[in-house]
Amino acid sequence: MDDVDTTPALRIATPERLTPERTEPPHRADEAGTLLGFLDYHRRTLLLKTDGLDADALRHRLPPTTMTLGGLLKHLAMVEDNWFTEVWLDERVEPWASADWKADRDWEWNSAAEDTPEELRALWDAAVARSQQTLAAALAAGGLDQESRRRHYGTGEPVTLRWILVHMIEEYARHNGHADLLREAVDGATGE
Repeated sequence: MDDVDTTPALRIATPERLTPERTEPPHRADEAGTLLGFLDYHRRTLLLKTDGLDADALRHRLPPTTMTLGGLLKHLAMVEDNWFTEVWLDERVEPWASADWKADRDWEWNSAAEDTPEELRALWDAAVARSQQTLAAALAAGGLDQESRRRHYGTGEPVTLRWILVHMIEEYARHNGHADLLREAVDGATGE
């Protein structure tokens, strides 16, 4: 991680890093190990981009977008639960189950401004822990070709565990690009 400038303009909540070191995905692994390695790499990249920021920094916007780093954390927590709990297991989990999605289709993005950094990180951590538990059980039960219990909302067909993992890597990779720009706008931090 780049050295952090400590000028008063920075909005860093704490000097310590909250995120364990990020490791490169394995160069020689089976398909599941490769996919899991890349997913973990991208998860940790997002956390590095949000490490140590206070509430104001997590709410900072870079016009014209309304996207924030806090919103990214909450959105990706929702995405984790959507694919690994709702689609894969056909189960519901809070806070998504009781959110008023009809009143606000972007509830996770918008409500993130009301959450503390600790709440956002705990929400994301819990979602990832559920995903990891679900993945371990699914891989032990039969591998990447298994199909989800719930059908894809767009096609009406189930999706494979492989498809979900590739989609999650894509989702994180895309949003990590946003996180790069948002973090640089907060305090000038760039790079990995």
